[in-house]
Amino acid sequence: MTGGRRSLMMTRTIAYSAVLLLCVPASFPLAENTTDATEIVRRADEKMRGRTSRTELTMRVVRPDWTRTVSMKAWSRGRDYSMILITAPAKERGQVFLKRKTEMWNWLPSISRMIKIPPSMMSQSWMGSDYTNDDLLKESSVVVDYTHAVTGGDTVDGYACHRVELTPKPDAAVVWGKVVMWISRDEHYQLRIEHYDEDGEPVSTETLSAVRKIGNRTIPTHMEILPAGKPGRKTVLDITSAVYDEPVREAFFSQQNMKRVR
Repeated sequence: MTGGRRSLMMTRTIAYSAVLLLCVPASFPLAENTTDATEIVRRADEKMRGRTSRTELTMRVVRPDWTRTVSMKAWSRGRDYSMILITAPAKERGQVFLKRKTEMWNWLPSISRMIKIPPSMMSQSWMGSDYTNDDLLKESSVVVDYTHAVTGGDTVDGYACHRVELTPKPDAAVVWGKVVMWISRDEHYQLRIEHYDEDGEPVSTETLSAVRKIGNRTIPTHMEILPAGKPGRKTVLDITSAVYDEPVREAFFSQQNMKRVR
C-alpha cells in the first residue's frame, strides 16, 4: 500500500468501525476451525450492525494543535444500505453520505451538489479523522471479503477473547492488507482491532469500551482509533443513542431523501 493510500486527507467522504484499549496476554485453547472463526466474526459484526439501525454519534478528532467535534445521525439496512447526516458543526451541517449497494454519494447542500464517491477514495480519511471512508460506509465486509482464522486468545479489559486474523480474499476490493480482531468469547463484543497495510506494516489500532445497553442490545459505545507512529493524534467516536431492528424501507436510502432527511 502506498503512502498516498494511507494519507489522512481532509475530505468530505465517510467512515465507521470499533474496538477496545488494553490487551493482556492469556492462554486459551484453540477449539475453532476456519468455519468457526467466520461465525465468530459474523456474530460480532451483526451485534454492532443489526438488521437495521438508527443511531446518533459524536466524533472528536484530536491533533497536537487542534480538536474538532462532528455530530451526526446514521441509518443502515443490512450491508447494502447506509446513510449519514452531519448535524454539527454549522459549516458542515446538512451534508449527507449515502451508500446504496455498490454506489456511494455525497450531498453538499451549501452548493446544492451531489457528488459520486469513487471506490478509489475508500482508503482516504473521512472529514479529517483517522477513520477511512470504508470504515463508516462499510463498502467492504469483514465477513464476506476476508478469510478468518483464530490465532490465539487474550484477555481484553477483563473479557476472555478470541484473537482472529482476517486475510483479504484474492479478488476482494478492500482497504487493508490484514486485520486482527479481538472478540469476546461469550458476548461477541469487538474489543480491539488492528489494521495493517499490504506490506504488513501497522496503520492503526482501534479500541472500544463503555459496554452498556443502548436501544435493545448491549454493545461497546466508545471507540478510539490511534494511527501508528503519529503521537498526539486520535479520533474518538461515541454512540449517544441507538435503535436496532426496526423497519427501515429500502426507499429511504435514495438520492431524493438525501436532500430532505433531518
